[in-house]
Amino acid sequence: MDKAISNKGEGSDSPKSKLDIFYKVDIVVIGAGQAGLSAAYYLKKEGIEPGKGFVVLDDEIGAGGAWQHRWNSLTLSNVNGINDLPGMGFSEAVNKDDKELQANVALPQYYEKYEKTFELPVIRPIRVQEVTEKNGRFLIKTNDVQFSARGIINATGTWKTPHCPKYPGWEKFKGRQLHTGQYINAEEFIGKHVIIVGGGISAVQLLGEISKVTKTTWVTRRPPDFRNYEFNPDLGREAVAMVEERVREGLPPKSVVSVTGLPITPAIQDMLTNGVLDRKPMFQEITETGVKWEDGTEIEADVIFWNTGFRHSLDHLKSLDLVNDLEGIEMSGKLATQVKKDPRIHLTGYGPSASTIGANRAGRVAARELIETLNLLK
Repeated sequence: MDKAISNKGEGSDSPKSKLDIFYKVDIVVIGAGQAGLSAAYYLKKEGIEPGKGFVVLDDEIGAGGAWQHRWNSLTLSNVNGINDLPGMGFSEAVNKDDKELQANVALPQYYEKYEKTFELPVIRPIRVQEVTEKNGRFLIKTNDVQFSARGIINATGTWKTPHCPKYPGWEKFKGRQLHTGQYINAEEFIGKHVIIVGGGISAVQLLGEISKVTKTTWVTRRPPDFRNYEFNPDLGREAVAMVEERVREGLPPKSVVSVTGLPITPAIQDMLTNGVLDRKPMFQEITETGVKWEDGTEIEADVIFWNTGFRHSLDHLKSLDLVNDLEGIEMSGKLATQVKKDPRIHLTGYGPSASTIGANRAGRVAARELIETLNLLK
């Protein structure tokens, strides 16, 4: 990495710290999850020098991205798909036949071996606080070393920005409220009445777990979209294409699950048969002791468990003014990873590349398109 000018400017007598000096690289990749590692792999493969040409900044203590924070009951037997990173299969690092192996153990092992094998320049833990632009370069301000880059591949995903809709009375509730990202296991709820909010895959899976040990009530904004089919790659690609169309129009992306619905697996069929999936419509307000519907019906509860999804972690890019009046970002490029307003910025893990299979392809395309935009190899 080459040193750039100091924050303090020329002629300053004050000592310079690592917070004052920006290190010059061509590309900064923000995030070391599936999309970030894929992009890093292809940047190196295309001939961009690790460390000098590009770096990967990750705010985690260790490898594994969001996987290391998943709940303990998510094992290789019930995880919703694991896709190989480019150049190294999952089975080369982990015994994938051990179905009881926790995902929050197996995936970090895989990612760690991957980073070491390909000698990717991942710097951690380092948190990107803000990205600004000055004199045609991006200034990446962090809580540690600062960077100056010509281009950015943002791969921060969604895990760090959980979404909990603040219904009236939120602050009154005397019980516990938590989000999917805080879940550990069902045993922590034994003896409590848990209201589970949300109609996605995680909500249904965790409802199934928690209902085995305690009383549950399931609440969703819309009726659950159960579909009697087996999910396959073709359906996945069709769903991704629909999400891609939205972001190319500058609309906020929808989740792939909102397009595909919930396939009726044997586990879901068992829950349907046993009445676990007896869904209630969304309540109107939260009370001190539970929730209340518009018709006056009330239910007391000890826990409100929000499985209401995540938002893309893009606050550090706010100064670049990428979000439009529709609260979306207009995307372009082969796989809609390139910000149309500024082609020097790629968002992987956003919109159609939010799935793990989409993240791999997005990493490859983003690396190649950004190299071409910046004219790095000529």
